[in-house]
Amino acid sequence: METKIIEEKKDYKPLGVSGLGGWLILVQIGLYGTIVIQIMQFFQNTSMMFDTEVWTALTSNESEFYHPLWGATVVFEIVFTLAILIFSVYILINFYGKKSILPRLLIIFYVLVPLVGIIDYVLLIQIPLVRELETGKSLRNIIRPVMTSAIWIAYFIKSERVKNTFIK
Repeated sequence: METKIIEEKKDYKPLGVSGLGGWLILVQIGLYGTIVIQIMQFFQNTSMMFDTEVWTALTSNESEFYHPLWGATVVFEIVFTLAILIFSVYILINFYGKKSILPRLLIIFYVLVPLVGIIDYVLLIQIPLVRELETGKSLRNIIRPVMTSAIWIAYFIKSERVKNTFIK
């Protein structure tokens, strides 16, 4: 019985559209873009952390810019920048391997990215200096990924191409 199921899977040819084309091209571009952005943010955040003057200004009690959340926020950003970077690479590996887990990985990704952005925003807005400088741009930078994620999550749940491509 089990060998019959395995043989049926080998002979399975998806009906309709399949392959890494169509809207999935935009997903690929987005993943590569995410990798580039995360690398840039990682170096930007770590350069701040390793610049003793900046780090001391943000985390020293004697500094006028001090707030206890600065250190935690910078560390949070670095950790999650690395996590999203590594996760994006892992997703791309599964993407080109056409693995059946890919739709779930991308749904997790599209939930995780805006969630991390929201947590980061909430942490930063607790710091008076950041709150004073807030122009509303940060909030727009949260709304856009939430809406984008909602669209892509729906796509990965409903798409015929996704169902036909990621079946291994």
